[in-house]
Formats: sequence, C-alpha cells, structure tokens
Amino acid sequence: MTTETTPRLRADARRNRDRIITAAQAVFTERGTEVPMEEVARAAGVGVGTLYRRFPDRDSLIRAVAHDAFSSVLEDTRATIEQEPDAWRALSQILHRGMALRTVVRLTVLSSRARALINADPNTEAVNNEFMALVDDLVKRAQADGTLRADISTGDIAVLSSLALQGVQALPEELRTVAPARYIAVLLDGLRADNSRPLPGRPISAQEVVVRTPEVDV
Repeated sequence: MTTETTPRLRADARRNRDRIITAAQAVFTERGTEVPMEEVARAAGVGVGTLYRRFPDRDSLIRAVAHDAFSSVLEDTRATIEQEPDAWRALSQILHRGMALRTVVRLTVLSSRARALINADPNTEAVNNEFMALVDDLVKRAQADGTLRADISTGDIAVLSSLALQGVQALPEELRTVAPARYIAVLLDGLRADNSRPLPGRPISAQEVVVRTPEVDV
C-alpha cells in the first residue's frame, strides 16, 4: 500500500463511519434501536460488512450515536465560549444549541436498552462532566455580571433543559424540531436577573446533578 493510498482509505473509513452514525440516528429515532442492522447499513449506503467492521454489535453503535451527539454539543460549547465574551449571550446560545441532544433523548425514551447503555458509558460521562464544568463557569460569570439571577445554579439549569427536551417527545414529528427553541426561550426569560421573583427552596449544584438520560417508560 502506498503512502498516497493510505490517507484516502482513512478518509473513506471516516466518511463511512459518519454516514453510518447519521443513518443510525434517523433509523433508531424513527423505528427504535431493535431495527435490523441491515436496514441501518442500507440507509447509510454501505454494505453490512462495512457496518460491522466499524461497529461489531448493536450496542457499540448505540453508544457511538449517543457519544457523537454529546461530543458535538461539547465542541460547539467550547467554540461558543471562545467566540462570545458575554457570559449571558454565550449561555443562551449554548442552551439553544443543546437541543441537538433531542435525538439521544428520543432514543432513551423509546428504548430502555439504549438508556442503560448510554448511562453506563464512561466516555459519555466524561464528555458530560466537561460540558457541565464549562456551563458552571458561565453561570458564575453571568451572575457576577448581574445578568443571570443569583438564586439559580448550573444544576437547576441542567434539570430544566432536560425537562424541555423530554417534553417535546409527545408532540407530532413536525413540531419536535421547532418546539424546543420556544421552550428554551421561555426558560431563558425566567433566568434573567431583571424583574425576577424569589424562588422556593435552594439551588441545585452541578455536583448534585448526575447527568443521566431520562428514565421514561412509554
């Protein structure tokens, strides 16, 4: 094999992996995680052998779909923080873009198997921990700036965002992609420091929130 051929093969392998992940997201969301792997391969436009070379079993594919979604949100969060110096605006953008995780939420609502796999995956947990740390820093900065209400915490925001993601699963398909932005806008209005009313109870810290996918039975 020549040195010119090797990079091309690596690029082809990466493209095939990305196509499989994209297809699996769509097929799993529409039909559940127990759909035949042959149908995932067909939707991706690759052979079954190619799929199994990348993902030897269904569980590894489910984990990869979830990990890619979480990693994408983390990468976007890093970029947003780097590009947007204003903590409130950065936090607002991150919450809106975090709605990309609705695919993962949909999987865990539909499949207890997917829920267990995602919750037990240490790689996904590591990504979640880094994401929460970045958001926690933004929360503290926004509160110091006086733009975010002082009686709210990263844990509170994580729980509220999760509820917004879960709630849209009962809506018709055509609304699931547009409704989250509406609910996050309502959430952000409630997080503003101006004209806020005192909240009952105490804030939930980031350390108290175990970032898990929702355990919802349908």
